[in-house]
Amino acid sequence: MPLCTQQARLFTNMILMIRNVFCMFLMLMGAGSLLACRPAAREYTVHGPEGGIAFKVTLPKGFDTATGHCPMVILMHGIFSSKDYIPMPQLAKGLAKAGIASVRFDFDGHGKSEGRMQDMTIEKELADAQAIWNYVRSLPYVDGIGLLGHSQGGVIASMTAGRLAAAGGAVPDGMVLIAPGTVIKGACQGGKFFNARFDPKNPPEYIRCWGTMKLGREYLLTTQQLDIYGTAAAYAGPVLLLHGDHDGIVPMWCSEKYLQTYGNKASLQVVKGENHTITRRRKVVIAHIVGFFKKVFNL
Repeated sequence: MPLCTQQARLFTNMILMIRNVFCMFLMLMGAGSLLACRPAAREYTVHGPEGGIAFKVTLPKGFDTATGHCPMVILMHGIFSSKDYIPMPQLAKGLAKAGIASVRFDFDGHGKSEGRMQDMTIEKELADAQAIWNYVRSLPYVDGIGLLGHSQGGVIASMTAGRLAAAGGAVPDGMVLIAPGTVIKGACQGGKFFNARFDPKNPPEYIRCWGTMKLGREYLLTTQQLDIYGTAAAYAGPVLLLHGDHDGIVPMWCSEKYLQTYGNKASLQVVKGENHTITRRRKVVIAHIVGFFKKVFNL
């Protein structure tokens, strides 16, 4: 018998033996023990319209929440992203080094939060942001709150700040918008979202972006009706706009229109050589953000 055939048979016999041993193990352990080995269901302390919201708090090194006080920035990621994707973890680290805490979270249907991405809408993300805002406000060690949003998260941050201001209650001390993706409204109105095409007046149940990411009909219809800049305009606090001049996803006019909306309350910093995902000039971007919030929080 050829050597390769013998090796193949030995390998097959070994696999069968492993399978038999595993089956015997299952029989001995019983179904109850197997269920005990499954990971426990995730417990959530903050909830939005679609269920539990996963979040992570990053504190300055050595900070004691029982005795100390510090400001906190709420970080909001973009569409199809999460709290653990670039640039959110890096921003949290940079802020912590400057003595500023942060909380980053996954919007519904993203990352480890509950819900389906297909059911996500801007209104639901605004509700998620409000829930996190309420949570941060309840933390006894937080003595100042800022907002930061990237891409679609910038839309959510600006509208959240505007709604809080319009409600007449507490508002963020300052806000940073990185390549705020207001272009989503025009994309939905024009029937083209990234590489997906659809009838904007009668979109399907969902579309697929890049073959895997689903956007639902409700998102495609309701985004067309958003008054993004009008809602954002109610916020009167300081705003820093950051936009890379090599951003191929969100055009510069999105930030420029915010600058017109906020007037002398805002400043626009164009980062030369930076793209949309903040991977080329990240240190420069973080330096601008840290400098802005240190000034806002008088650190």
